[in-house]
Amino acid sequence: MIAILVIVMFAAFLVFIFPFEDFKKVEEQKSPKYTAQMKKLWQIAQTSMKERKPFRAEKALLTILKFDEKNAAAYNRLGILYAKGQKYDEAVECFEIAQSLDNNPASIHNAGLIYLETGAYEKAEMAFLQAIELEGDVPSRFIALAKAEEKLGKVKKAVEALENAYELDPNVNTLRQILAIYENDGDTEAATATAARIEEQIIKDNQAKKKRALKLSKTKPAAAVAKTASKAVKTTKGIVKRPNKVIKNHIGQKRI
Repeated sequence: MIAILVIVMFAAFLVFIFPFEDFKKVEEQKSPKYTAQMKKLWQIAQTSMKERKPFRAEKALLTILKFDEKNAAAYNRLGILYAKGQKYDEAVECFEIAQSLDNNPASIHNAGLIYLETGAYEKAEMAFLQAIELEGDVPSRFIALAKAEEKLGKVKKAVEALENAYELDPNVNTLRQILAIYENDGDTEAATATAARIEEQIIKDNQAKKKRALKLSKTKPAAAVAKTASKAVKTTKGIVKRPNKVIKNHIGQKRI
């Protein structure tokens, strides 16, 4: 449940990066006042979702759709909003409408996540495969597909999907998911081999971290020296001015 919501939130983040792309063509034929109002509504929706004010965000998105009923981005965002509120039927409907208006892999993927959450695993599988066909270089699509395949008892296909995700992004967590599948399936030999791969990946990750740290350490001394020199100048200035202040205290002020 948490993993699915994280992926949905990530998809929401990607959609919010370019909030106006899907209705630019419509806006080009509208007045400046209309464009300003639409932008304001998008801003309200975005801010409200970030501040966890779903009713306000829903109202803004529905208002957008009232004036632009073919706005796929608004439907997709509304679906994400409903998914967060566990209104799965409404969410799926929004994603399906968004997909019919604009064959966007994100909308299809989001619908698949809802199917997965509600136990419609065959629909989820089909949705993820369709999303991958349109956009096959996103690891999260294969990870989601693996979950659907595993629920359907398709162990080999689930592992294959995770291997594809790992190829795109060599992540140790992906290998751990593969290990969990083999362990649940009772495949000791494959589980042992995967455990060894995990150890190798951890070593590679640690080596990469050391290289990054070493690279930073090579550039740090120069900056540190400059900072130290700057402090020394300030300290010297303080020492020069201090005697005058002490003399002034002795001459014109009483001691405490």
